[in-house]
Amino acid sequence: MKIAVEGCCHGELDKIYETIAYLEKKEGVKVDLLLCCGDFQAVRNEGDMKCMAVPAKYRSMQTFYKYYSGEKRAPVLTIFIGGNHEASNHLQELPYGGWVAPNIYYLGYAGVIRYKGIRIGGLSGIFKSRDYRKGHHEFPPYNPDTLRSVYHIRNVEVFKLKQIQMPIDIFMSHDWPRGIYYYGSTGELLRKKKFLRQEVESNTLGSPAAEELLAHLQPSYWFSAHLHVKFAAVMQHPPKGNAPPRVTKFLSLDKCLPYREFLQIVDVPERPGSSEGLEYDPEWLAILKATNSLQRTTPHPWNPPENNGLHERWDFRASEAAMMEVVEDFNGELTIPDNFSQTVPPYEPNKPQPHASPSCNTNPQTTELCATLGLTDIYAQAGPGGDDLGRVQGSIGGEEDDDEDRHSVGSVDEPSEYPSDTSGLSSSLNPDEITIEDEWEEEEGEKGKEEVEGRSNAAVKGDELSNAPVGEFNTPSRMVLPEPKSEASPTRLSNIMNLPPPFHSTPCEGDDEDATAVRMLKRTSNETQDPGSRGTTPRIKRRNQVIYTAADDDEGED
Repeated sequence: MKIAVEGCCHGELDKIYETIAYLEKKEGVKVDLLLCCGDFQAVRNEGDMKCMAVPAKYRSMQTFYKYYSGEKRAPVLTIFIGGNHEASNHLQELPYGGWVAPNIYYLGYAGVIRYKGIRIGGLSGIFKSRDYRKGHHEFPPYNPDTLRSVYHIRNVEVFKLKQIQMPIDIFMSHDWPRGIYYYGSTGELLRKKKFLRQEVESNTLGSPAAEELLAHLQPSYWFSAHLHVKFAAVMQHPPKGNAPPRVTKFLSLDKCLPYREFLQIVDVPERPGSSEGLEYDPEWLAILKATNSLQRTTPHPWNPPENNGLHERWDFRASEAAMMEVVEDFNGELTIPDNFSQTVPPYEPNKPQPHASPSCNTNPQTTELCATLGLTDIYAQAGPGGDDLGRVQGSIGGEEDDDEDRHSVGSVDEPSEYPSDTSGLSSSLNPDEITIEDEWEEEEGEKGKEEVEGRSNAAVKGDELSNAPVGEFNTPSRMVLPEPKSEASPTRLSNIMNLPPPFHSTPCEGDDEDATAVRMLKRTSNETQDPGSRGTTPRIKRRNQVIYTAADDDEGED
């Protein structure tokens, strides 16, 4: 089974699917699954655009609406997580995941599902300590603060993921786990992104919450995006008990632009006897049921229960009986139903509605899942028809305000539970939260350079990547997932899930030697731009010079 992994989508679905089709024809392969690592931008109409944290001048309908309306159908089953540029009102309809269009599935705030026996998990959003301990209180119409806080990761989602015991094959996050850059070619990363030097050297780049999850889950693969650069690393974890140490191969990819490294093919062996479609994961569903009472829809800080004598229950790991119970809830049928339905009218190019208001609807998929498992639809609860629990909301009026901290709720940030985290300090930004305007200005500044240089070397570079030495993880053209191994006999539930028991090891690099490398492809374009319009050096505006400027950083500043 071949899985295509894509970095930041930015609504470029047509171009991504065209690239996959070109790759399939050129290489003689068939891609079974596409994973997108955030900034998907599932914009259905003009109202949704007003719920996306993007400067008004850069708002564009892009092409997702065609798949939502039924004009087109995704040619490859697509699974994605949210990033920091999303139609948040749309994704909030599906807090536990669901179809945003036929054949396109969102994992929710956090989620785990199975495809052909492969266990795929993900965490949407980016880390920001000031919002980390809050509930999901945001609801449209967003104000300038909630327009951004809505995509910030919450500790309750991380707590749920930390209850997982059974092994994860693939995990996705938008921002990087903090510290992962020490396990790859750090020098090459800093050559490409010079402004990251200070954060890398001080180990403040990335998400401490994702770092914690990486240490706990130890998945075979971890895919990310956000920083708009291709970077690979391989991390061997300390052994747990008597089990052999496990290995995680990390890959981050760029955004979908001409001559950028935004797409990678991963060769993943299917598990014998597994079903063909997308399936719910019993362990994850059992965790959702167990932690439902922990859900909050207020902006007040909350800490997960601990074994400190103050909580009646602090261990929410799923027992085999609890997992069998959710299987029974679904009458033994774990296949995710094709129950997509439109909740708002799609965009019509011939009938533009630039003054359309953002929609706020419950989604039948969420209603059905909540009824089956006894879960709370937290979007409905947070809205006007639910419990009004002290949300601070207002009309959208500051979309072009580039200071994310200026409109904070309250005047004092809660201290971070991570000692070395600085993302919540009032005088600084999350080091890896590249500001909204920066991302688009970076695109404009680099396009001219890429159009000139890329035409002469894109094809050569694509071929060079396929000839990388076997096992050279820093040039990840050989991202081949080895067969999971386990010496223990499977339990009754493991037979149902077709998964190995909790403790297993990822085979070493040598097991990949006979696999066929699939080369990474860069998209070409007929777009033209005057290379002299912004110079050959990317000009990147940074709001906080203390964080983003290093002594030897020669990036231009606006």
